[in-house]
Amino acid sequence: MDENKNYQYGIKSTLAQCWAISGVWFLQIELGATVMISTIVIGALENNASKDTNEFLTMTSEEASWFASLLYLFTPLGNLLSLLLLDRLGHKKCMILTNIPCLVAQIMLYFAENVKILYASSILMALSMGFSNAPSLAYAGEVCEPKLRGALTSALNIFYYAGSIILTMLYSFNMKWRLTVLMTSVFPILTIVILLTTPDSPMWLLAKGKHSKAHRNLSKLRGKVSYDKCENEFQEMVKYNMPSNNDEPHHKENTNIWKQLFEPEVVRPLRLMTIYFFYMNLLSGLPLLPYLVAIFNKFGAPVNVEWTISFSMFLSIIGSLIAVFLIRKLGKRFLTLFTLSVCSFCYIIIGLIGIYWKNAESITSWTILVLFLTTIFISSIGITPVSWTLVTEIFPAKCRNILCSICTGLCFVITFFMTKYYPEFSILVEFYNVFTIFGIFGLIGCVYFYFCLPETENKTLQEITEFFK
Repeated sequence: MDENKNYQYGIKSTLAQCWAISGVWFLQIELGATVMISTIVIGALENNASKDTNEFLTMTSEEASWFASLLYLFTPLGNLLSLLLLDRLGHKKCMILTNIPCLVAQIMLYFAENVKILYASSILMALSMGFSNAPSLAYAGEVCEPKLRGALTSALNIFYYAGSIILTMLYSFNMKWRLTVLMTSVFPILTIVILLTTPDSPMWLLAKGKHSKAHRNLSKLRGKVSYDKCENEFQEMVKYNMPSNNDEPHHKENTNIWKQLFEPEVVRPLRLMTIYFFYMNLLSGLPLLPYLVAIFNKFGAPVNVEWTISFSMFLSIIGSLIAVFLIRKLGKRFLTLFTLSVCSFCYIIIGLIGIYWKNAESITSWTILVLFLTTIFISSIGITPVSWTLVTEIFPAKCRNILCSICTGLCFVITFFMTKYYPEFSILVEFYNVFTIFGIFGLIGCVYFYFCLPETENKTLQEITEFFK
């Protein structure tokens, strides 16, 4: 067995890595709650729909689409800010800083007196989301050993959906969106406390020339093992960060980070991830989240909409738990192809039933609802967790931070356009035709990934980089 792939550590190492990555997990809880805030606010305020008699705010459909989409429009700016500070401050400090605008935004929402304040809070949450992505994803990929990286980073989605379900269940109980948002402000505070106890990434410390501290932190991350026991992995990290003698001339020619962005091992994975994020948005339902209240009402099934939204998030948690185990057994490539194809067929069937089978409305409404919930469940097993896991490992070390920022920024730009213009697109092509069109595009994506997506599971970061050269 290749020792570079499977270093001989015990249960203490696994627990140490879980603790190190727990700060990232709590950031995901925060992110999941943040993304769902627009769902409960729009559901409560759009066209004066609030069930709270003390609520005085209301918003039009146009204002609702802006409030929902601003969360994604300004996320790339947060990515840019983290890009400017990440190399200087490191992952840990950047992850701590990202909680501050999120906390301020939640307080602003609680005291909001007009739609403009809602917009401002949405922009602050967007900056927080964007600022957190690159440091958290890069950190998660760097602190885990290869055999655990896929499982531990795919668990990010479990905590993301946990944040979503906590927010939606709190709202289902009290039906007061302001109180719900205020209660979730505990997450940024807890995240800061946890992050203060976690070590810096050994990879980042090596890049800063702090070899002794990097070796010490690696020892902590592997269960406080002796330096000798983690020496092989440490030398692999050193090799990964430092060019070999043969590569020295080439390295000197490419000291400009922007020139490195045009090298094949950078361009190819960036193109792949941009296309992957497009299909993840298309078939995971992410751009539809702010409109779930209206969508479930349109389906017509006799269910409590708020609890159905909570149930959909519960399905996502179950799917993410399953993904943690399946990624190691089946690999990311198989899960991508399987879940993308299933979601595509479900969307096509939803569209066809909605357009052509209108005679038995009760059966139709339940069938459509079940199929839609199936896509949420299936996407949480494959295309959603795999997309974020790939980001943590697919880019070369020399420019991983900047590429994580660019890639996540592109993801949220895609989400912005899909979220902002979903209402107009739905009117243009009719509601159920949206699902048919998305499904057909999804099948095209299956063909692309069959030929272009490599298997990265249980491979070292060096081996993954070599594939794209």
